[in-house]
Amino acid sequence: MNTKRTLLKTVAAAALATMAMGTAFAADITGAGATFPFPIYAKWAEAYKKETGIGLNYQSIGSSGGIRQIRAKTVAFGASDAPVPGAELDKDGMVQFPAVIGGTVPVFNLDGFAKGDLRVNGAVLADMFLGKISKWNDPKLAALNPGKKLPDLTITIVHRADGSGTTYNWTDYLTSVSKDWAEGPGKGAAVKWPAPTSVGGKGNEGVAANVSRTKGALGYVEYAYAKKNNIPVLALENKDGKYVMPDDLTFAAAAANADWSKAPGMGISLVSQPGATAYPVVTASFILMYKEPADKAQSVEVLKFFDWAYKNGKGLATDLDYVPLPDVLTKQIREKTWSQIKTK
Repeated sequence: MNTKRTLLKTVAAAALATMAMGTAFAADITGAGATFPFPIYAKWAEAYKKETGIGLNYQSIGSSGGIRQIRAKTVAFGASDAPVPGAELDKDGMVQFPAVIGGTVPVFNLDGFAKGDLRVNGAVLADMFLGKISKWNDPKLAALNPGKKLPDLTITIVHRADGSGTTYNWTDYLTSVSKDWAEGPGKGAAVKWPAPTSVGGKGNEGVAANVSRTKGALGYVEYAYAKKNNIPVLALENKDGKYVMPDDLTFAAAAANADWSKAPGMGISLVSQPGATAYPVVTASFILMYKEPADKAQSVEVLKFFDWAYKNGKGLATDLDYVPLPDVLTKQIREKTWSQIKTK
């Protein structure tokens, strides 16, 4: 009986070991960070798993959370829309590269107004977020929308409650169009929101939900969240004085003349770019990895995933109104950035 029991234990242990080995070989890629690119990462991951059997376990927790996670070495890559400065990359022994380009959009909730029905310029938008313009029928907003009957309704500002690359992109834009904003809250992944009516939401998901349920709300989200939740978007004046709506073409126009080589870690700003069709609030979403990763096998799988996405995920990106990176840029990333990662 004891011999039989011992044999059963040995067989069970062997089976568990085999399962563990199988799990190790088919381990999902781990990443965490920005909610901005989460919709496209999810689409890429679904298609990639069908093709390769390798999944992506991505925690959509915000850019600041992603930076914390990669620095703690609990994930194979971190994701941030607020690029990490070159000096910090060097200190941490990390590389940074863009994965996809998208836009941050002003979303609102007013009865009787749909997408593009209202327009705003940068100065007026900044005053709304500063709390200087507190009602939807303010004369400055009415002047930009002649013939529209704007309600006597308080503007409720909805912003990110967590550290966010989307916030960095949004406040980078507000800083570029408003001296008062630049000298006040400024730009950052987290800022002090001055409007008395300001309320926070966690992630792009939380902001979208709060805007959807709050009459008179004004917030900002990555465009895919506005589309998914059918939230109206304001038409926004660009640097050339043209009012434009967000989509993959206006985002691409903003990124068309970007010089990615001029900044460490390719961390360039794409806000307020010139061009008649350029959308004014555009950013790349960045990936952070260690040059000498603790888990080399995981890092190999991360690079395989993004290599696949660069080559095969363009259509999925444009379907969600993201902008895939041009081939000339992905070639540069493979040769100059990925080559720094020691995977052997």
